[in-house]
Amino acid sequence: MSRGVLVTGASRGVGAATAMAFAQGGDRVVLHCRGAVERAEEVRAGLPGDGHAVVAADIGDPAAIPSLIEESARLLGRIDVLVNNAALFVDEPVAGSRRIGHPLAETSYDEWVAAWRRTLAVNLEGAAHVTWCVARQMLDIEPAEGVRRGAIVNVGSRGAYRGEPDVPAYGASKAGLHSLGQSLAVSLAPHDITVTSIAPGFIATDMTADLLAGPAGAPIRAQSPFNRTATAEEVAEAIHWLASSPAGWSSGAVLDFNGASHLR
Repeated sequence: MSRGVLVTGASRGVGAATAMAFAQGGDRVVLHCRGAVERAEEVRAGLPGDGHAVVAADIGDPAAIPSLIEESARLLGRIDVLVNNAALFVDEPVAGSRRIGHPLAETSYDEWVAAWRRTLAVNLEGAAHVTWCVARQMLDIEPAEGVRRGAIVNVGSRGAYRGEPDVPAYGASKAGLHSLGQSLAVSLAPHDITVTSIAPGFIATDMTADLLAGPAGAPIRAQSPFNRTATAEEVAEAIHWLASSPAGWSSGAVLDFNGASHLR
C-alpha cells in the first residue's frame, strides 16, 4: 500500500536521496524545501511514480509550520511517514580567522548567540514543531487499510556524541533531536506511532565534494576503518528501513551509521 511521506530538506543531498528511496518503494512523497524550489522540483521530476509534490516553508519560523503540514497532508491525503532531515549548519568564516563555524575562543558573544538561535530554531525547535503537527494529524486521521498509523525518523548526527568543537550549536542540536525522538517514542507508542533516529558520520554529497577532493579529504576518509565516507543513498536506505513495518520494534533507537568512525 502506498504511503504518504513528508521529507524535510529534500532539495539535495540526503533529503533528495531519501525522497528517491521512498518513491522507489512505491510511496508518494512531498519534498519540503526552504527556498530552493527549482532544485526541489528537479528532484521531484526524477522520482518514479505519481503523486509527488514540492512545498516550500521556513521551518525556523514556527508560524510557517502548520500551513506546511496542512498543505502536505492535503496533497498526500495523509502523512504516514515523516523524515525530519532539514538542518542548518552555521559555517560562516569567523571574522579575523581561517576557522569555520563558531568556536568559543574565536567568536564574539553576539555571533555566538546568533549561531545558537539560528541553529536551534531549525534543527531542534523546527523539527519538534513539525513533529507535533504531523503526529497530531496521524492521531486525527485514520490510515489506509494495511498502513501503520505512523513512523517518524529523525536525521541526527555522530556529532551529537563525538562533539563538534567548531560548530557546538550543531552538535547540541542533534543531541537534542536524538533525545526528542526517544521521548516521543515512549509517548507515541500507545498510538502505534514509531519514532527512531539515525546518527550518520561524514556523508559524501554535492555540498562536500570539493572538501573531499582537497587536502582534507584523506583525513576525513581515514576517520572510518573502511577508509571512505557514506553515500547519501546509503543513509537514505537506512532511513527507509527505519520507517518500515519490520523496523517497528526499533522505536526509540538511535542508529549509529558512521562506518565505525565513532564507537560508543
